[in-house]
Amino acid sequence: MTYRNIAPAKKIMASTLMTATFALLLTACGPQDSPLQQSLPPLTDPFVSDVMGITEKHLSPDHWVASSSRSKILMTAAEIHDFNARNIAAEKTLYNLASLPQNLSRDDLLARIRSISNVPKYPRIYSDGTPVTQKDFSRYEASLNLEAIKENNMLRFAMAVRRTPLRTYPTLDLLFSSDADNRDIERFQESTLFPADIAVILHESVDGNWSLIQSNTYIAWVQNKDIAVGARADILAYKAAKDFLLVTGDKIHTTYNPEVPEVSELQLDMGVRLPLDRPEEFQHNLYGQNPYLSHMVKLPIRQPDGSLAFRHALISRAKDVHVGYLPFTEENIIRQAFKFLGERYGWGHRYNGRDCTGFVSEVYKSFGILLPRNSGDQARSPIGQNTRFDKDTPRDVKHTVLHQSRVGDMVYMPGHVMMILGQSDGQPFVIHDVTGLGYMQQDGSIYKGTLNGVSITPIIPLQSNPKRTYVDTVSNIKSIR
Repeated sequence: MTYRNIAPAKKIMASTLMTATFALLLTACGPQDSPLQQSLPPLTDPFVSDVMGITEKHLSPDHWVASSSRSKILMTAAEIHDFNARNIAAEKTLYNLASLPQNLSRDDLLARIRSISNVPKYPRIYSDGTPVTQKDFSRYEASLNLEAIKENNMLRFAMAVRRTPLRTYPTLDLLFSSDADNRDIERFQESTLFPADIAVILHESVDGNWSLIQSNTYIAWVQNKDIAVGARADILAYKAAKDFLLVTGDKIHTTYNPEVPEVSELQLDMGVRLPLDRPEEFQHNLYGQNPYLSHMVKLPIRQPDGSLAFRHALISRAKDVHVGYLPFTEENIIRQAFKFLGERYGWGHRYNGRDCTGFVSEVYKSFGILLPRNSGDQARSPIGQNTRFDKDTPRDVKHTVLHQSRVGDMVYMPGHVMMILGQSDGQPFVIHDVTGLGYMQQDGSIYKGTLNGVSITPIIPLQSNPKRTYVDTVSNIKSIR
């Protein structure tokens, strides 16, 4: 029976019933001012901070973008390509892996091992405070497998298949300075490889579980289970793919799939570059899922025998990714840097985070710009336009330069790098991945606090100790344009 055939009285009843039902649905789903809700206090999350000069407006990227040059292109893609080529040729801490020879001589290999693996001059302790003895260091030295070095040593190309630490020695033992009051700075942690990073194997540890590898910015030891060995030509071709997806979020994950766990929910950090590939056989079904809402990329995996293979993976189009590099603009520098805001500081990329140099490097990788891994190497390098200071440069001179600095400029002091966000309230502000906080109080005493994360601060009030400001120790301000 249709509504049109119902008698008038029944129509009224039906209409009343529909109205009541609709009202009930509204009551169930719509916002209502119930007595209970009216009695709840308003939700609040008050801004609380012990960082001098910071207000809530400074925590918004829009605040800094408003005073930037916004979308003005600082360098084109072609200019960045040439910029990198010049820097790799001139900077000894950047490596053109394609130009590596097939073999290394005994002396060359020993020199590369000793560029990273050396017994420290200062006392070390383990996590529980137990001193690291000479016997312990002898064990680490023996693991280097120096006796196996030949007159000519063949190199092998490999790729990282997951985020994995790079270590001083082939061990996961955790060592700290004997006077360390926390366990944040682990002295055997050097850096990290990300999925799809090239790792050229130079040598292997005595137990066969570790390899000394050369990446494009570092030499250190990596666990063999986290890399896969393949043909040099295949790996170089993979990295040179013209159509690629770039991770522009701080971290994203590939889509879950039940068939290839190696590429399922794999973490990818900012700056990871992956070839786009959508073969016809997967265009409508990959691992039981229609991929039309996703990017399809190729990822390296390690086969049971340690060899390299590639598997396809999906990354949702909703993720923070970009086809190709981001345009190099001040607005994009600010927005990329803010994606790390509040991330815990991680020495050498520990704690699933990054340190000060990792932070600025990942931001600049968003534009395809390659920088040395360590802040000291970045500061010393000729890359970019450098305003260098000596130990006698007056503080006022540095203040003047800082007030004229531009978005993205990098400010170097011993062991640390900061990135200029802009000028606000009449002073320069920086965003940086930093551990401590210090500034002078009105009573003349120094306030010592902690930051331990990617933070925003004004730079001029920062104090290293009661007598020295951060600015006093600044050695270089680098601008990349």
